[in-house]
Amino acid sequence: MGAGFVFVVALLVFAVVTLLKGVRIVPQGEEWIVERLGKYHGTLHPGLNIIIPYLDRTAYKLVTKDIILDVQEQEVITKDNAVILTNAIAFIKVTDPIKAVYGVTDFAEAIRNMIMTTLRSIIGEMNLDEALSNRDKIKARLRESIADEAIDWGLTVKSVEIQDIKPSESMQKAMEAQASAERERKATVTKAEGTKQSAILQAEARLEAAKRDAEAQVTLAEASAEAIRRVTAAIGTAETPMRYMLGEKYIAAMGKLAESQNAKTIVIPADIQETLRGVLGRDRA
Repeated sequence: MGAGFVFVVALLVFAVVTLLKGVRIVPQGEEWIVERLGKYHGTLHPGLNIIIPYLDRTAYKLVTKDIILDVQEQEVITKDNAVILTNAIAFIKVTDPIKAVYGVTDFAEAIRNMIMTTLRSIIGEMNLDEALSNRDKIKARLRESIADEAIDWGLTVKSVEIQDIKPSESMQKAMEAQASAERERKATVTKAEGTKQSAILQAEARLEAAKRDAEAQVTLAEASAEAIRRVTAAIGTAETPMRYMLGEKYIAAMGKLAESQNAKTIVIPADIQETLRGVLGRDRA
């Protein structure tokens, strides 16, 4: 009686354990790979699934939701031998669980390494300025380059984003020095251009002043000639107008000398009387 009871209990326990091993409840957003005696047998989809205990086993559990892969920062050398730092983030989805588990050892690590390698290859074909300013172009080429390989591994690359792309610390210092030198060069050029423009303007001003002085002298000469002609026409002799004009200028100059604030002493020439006689035309008796 005791042995039979133990056997029945053991049989019930075995049945319960077998039942539990044969029932699999797969959560939404996952798919499980089942192997029978070490070989792929089937894929369990979300919900209640039945397998054969002791023959079947759940070998892999895959997430079918979008997977975020963070690609670590790495140094990349551009076409013009500049060192930049870049990292990325990829959004992938498992579309074929069988290829994902049997096509590659670790699909997440494989995609991550492929992105790093492809990123180095793409940026290596660009100059520094091009690499820093064409993030969208790099992203598009990167996604296109890894898409075919990802399909072979049962994956779909939904998006690849370049998180950061910047010059390395040593490169930043070199760029800062270059920018400083460029600013100094531009300042020197600007100063030289300013000096040149100033010299040109000064030369033009001197030329214009000389032209105006010449024009003024010509105008004065013409005015003097006209005055002489008029005086000659009024008086009728050739000598008297000249004396008259000289005497007029002589008297005007003496007047300005007398009006000067710095003039404390005025020296009157001894021949002023003779001069006035000449002006008045009385030097001939």
